[in-house]
Amino acid sequence: MAYQPKEQGLVAQIIDVVTLLILTVGALYIPLYMGLAGATKTPNPIADPTWEALGQNASEQRQWAALGFTDPAAANDIITARFDYSFSWTALIIMAVFVIGYFVLIVRLSDKEYREVIAERFANKR
Repeated sequence: MAYQPKEQGLVAQIIDVVTLLILTVGALYIPLYMGLAGATKTPNPIADPTWEALGQNASEQRQWAALGFTDPAAANDIITARFDYSFSWTALIIMAVFVIGYFVLIVRLSDKEYREVIAERFANKR
């Protein structure tokens, strides 16, 4: 006899989908709101910038103009921004706790179902 999983009702399926949607959105946006993800850029502006001082040639100046930046001062913060490569041990530890916790949760919740399937599938082969 093949394994027959329990049937799930429509309401339970909807609850599962909504729960997974909330968890997915939370997994994507909570680290951003907590400041644990995403690279920040710190501007290093030049006083009274010119296109030459910003290292932009004539072709690049035309591209900036096509984007609506005709004044070099308007593009100053964008061009001179540098990524912040700081490292946080606290953020790494928090992320490791969440990943390990998730792994343990999945294994523990799935253990009973895995055992049922294996017992039913291979019980007669002993």
